[in-house]
Amino acid sequence: MSIESLRRSAYATVSGLPQGFWWLWLSTLVNRTGAFVLTFLSYYLTVELGYSAWFAGLVVALHGLGGVAGSPLGGMLTDRWGRRPTMITMHLGAAACAAALAFVTSAWGVAAVVLLMGVAMQAVRPSINATIADMVPADDVRRAYALNYWALNLGFAVASIAGGAAAFLGYRTLFLVDAVATTLCAVIVFLRLPETRPERTAEKRAGQGGAAEKVSMLDVLRDAPFRTLVLLNLLVCLVFTAPWIGLPLTMAEQGLPPSSYGLVIAVNGVVIVGFQLLVNKVTERRSPVVLLTVSSLLFAVGTGATALAGSSVAFAATVVVWTIGEMVHVPTNAAATARLAPEHARGRYQGVMGMSWAVAGFVAPILAGAIVDGPGSDVLWAGTFGVGVLAAVGYTLRLRKALAEEEAVSPVPAEPERKEPGTGTGTERKQAAPASGS
Repeated sequence: MSIESLRRSAYATVSGLPQGFWWLWLSTLVNRTGAFVLTFLSYYLTVELGYSAWFAGLVVALHGLGGVAGSPLGGMLTDRWGRRPTMITMHLGAAACAAALAFVTSAWGVAAVVLLMGVAMQAVRPSINATIADMVPADDVRRAYALNYWALNLGFAVASIAGGAAAFLGYRTLFLVDAVATTLCAVIVFLRLPETRPERTAEKRAGQGGAAEKVSMLDVLRDAPFRTLVLLNLLVCLVFTAPWIGLPLTMAEQGLPPSSYGLVIAVNGVVIVGFQLLVNKVTERRSPVVLLTVSSLLFAVGTGATALAGSSVAFAATVVVWTIGEMVHVPTNAAATARLAPEHARGRYQGVMGMSWAVAGFVAPILAGAIVDGPGSDVLWAGTFGVGVLAAVGYTLRLRKALAEEEAVSPVPAEPERKEPGTGTGTERKQAAPASGS
């Protein structure tokens, strides 16, 4: 492939999206570029404050537990209050928590702040995903999610490198920089991002004799196809999260030093930053069920093969396999969520889906550690292989018809309300799809 063809392919991947999306993309990049708290929190608690490794693990788990509550909360606020105010409020809340960690040193204080930070950081994601689905044309939604996920990982890669280089300034300084970056993210949303909640469309339908049907969290859970999608995503998330705990333990069993694990796990970020746009180009216009099935199998094979690895190169190869699965799965799952959601309930649907990620982030580390300490690492990787294959079968058998029907019967979008050129609107898009966030 020539350089010119690569250039045309890259241009096609990023072109045609509304200006508002790119402001949202920039806010994600800024936010993640300053994301130092979670990266260095365990070091700060153990090295700087002198707490035990057990306490550090508990605090990180509390962050995940906060996300379990924050995701449905953010989804409800996104639909009731609006996408833009939810994003601004939760970004500022997360910034306040990051700043507080620079000064709070008591065990109870640190635990409470990290728990609240987990709530705020997870609560913002439904509003981001719903905004993308509101403003981006249905045919481009999965591509938009992939680009936003790319920004997230690009920012995280920069934060990891910059944070490591700047650690000599002190952990408290890094936390304050995190607070400033998150505040800047809120400022970008406040100044440049329009509100996209499609309430006007619902009002028009009600005025034409139809009822703007209200959707509660209970209604979301009663949606059988979406409930299946959430449960299958939970299985995939458990498989995806296991290597972050089990891989360093398995490599240690093989006698490999911690530095080897650092290089191996860095492959995940390098592959995403380097190849997300290419993967998106290859997978565009493909069936979401096929993509979800393939990504589940990649997770299964990549994590399962970890049991067979015996060198750093072999472990790195397994990371490449499940990282490709990650690049396919995350934007496709977000897009499938928005496709199944009524446009006025996108926040709630994204909130419930986000909760599956948060639950896996809380449960998987505990399970992985218990399995490695008990039956052993080989059992862990055999288990992730089995769960990944089970998820793939579930996508093929349980969701093919539901997602195909949604694609076929998606309503024609209403005539959009006029806005400033390039900003996009919340009412002009037919129902489509929503990483993942910030």
